[in-house]
Amino acid sequence: MTSAPAHKVIFDTDPGVDDAMALLFLHRHPAIELLGITTVHGNADIDTTTRNACYLAERFAIEVPVARGAREPLAMAKSAPPAMVHGDDGLGNVGQSFAPSREPDPRPAYRWIIDTVRAHPGEVTLVAVGPLTNLALALKEDPAIAELVKAVVIMGGAFGVDGQGGNVTPAAEANIHGDPLAADLVFTAPWPVTAVGLDVTHKVLMSNADFARLRERGGEAGDFMWQISRHYVDFYSAREAIDGCYVHDSSAVAYVIDPSLFEVRHGPVRAVTTGIAMGQTLQRPDDRDFPPGDWDGLPSQGVCVTVDAERLLALFMETFIDTEETPS
Repeated sequence: MTSAPAHKVIFDTDPGVDDAMALLFLHRHPAIELLGITTVHGNADIDTTTRNACYLAERFAIEVPVARGAREPLAMAKSAPPAMVHGDDGLGNVGQSFAPSREPDPRPAYRWIIDTVRAHPGEVTLVAVGPLTNLALALKEDPAIAELVKAVVIMGGAFGVDGQGGNVTPAAEANIHGDPLAADLVFTAPWPVTAVGLDVTHKVLMSNADFARLRERGGEAGDFMWQISRHYVDFYSAREAIDGCYVHDSSAVAYVIDPSLFEVRHGPVRAVTTGIAMGQTLQRPDDRDFPPGDWDGLPSQGVCVTVDAERLLALFMETFIDTEETPS
């Protein structure tokens, strides 16, 4: 257990298999005080992601509000959800064991974010693991909240570290590609952003053996993660020839809990909003000189460039499994 004050977190999400795992991680870890869940289009349509969030909150006794968010990107049509990755239901096609009775908060997600940040000035970390539409809408409605947010941590982007490209186009990662205009607004706002992108998440592999251990020793949450991961792992096994899946969204949670797991490079970040490279994320490192241009005057943001994958996986597993158990 940690003696440090808990991080107050709003989780902006599009559940989603790895989103569900990250939500359980946030809920279980003692360093986190989860304030609420906001939903967004992405891994499924907004009706499905909101229903999934309500279901997860009810099933696992996560006693926080759920606020329904944006149905579509700011300035373009929403693309079809990636059912081949997350299943038609967003949760690996396992089906919900009951119909959730929980109703979302009556406020739209962006308004709920604004109200909650203003209720806890300087204390709230926004952890966003889907398209960034809700955060952009909150900025557009109330730009001053950028000065009141403690930190923004996103799972998104691909910054070319060690040749890392995108996963939905050669240039773009899925969350940024899902609403590149929103991403550019979030990256260029005067709040501190850290991007946990494919550059590091593709170095964190959760194996089938890890999922089996969660199923055997992680209680109801561990068994649930095993079940929903079957479709997800099958996708990655076929596409990437790996025995398991990458740890995307939970890596962003891990950054909040223990930033020492990562090396971070600093400099302004932009997202390409149109054209063949739409959704590409680019950083101008602070230690490089360039001629004057559109990067000048933008806030320096963080991009994760290395990760201690072994320690990150241990942090995740130990959150759900008693470390004093007898090894098998």
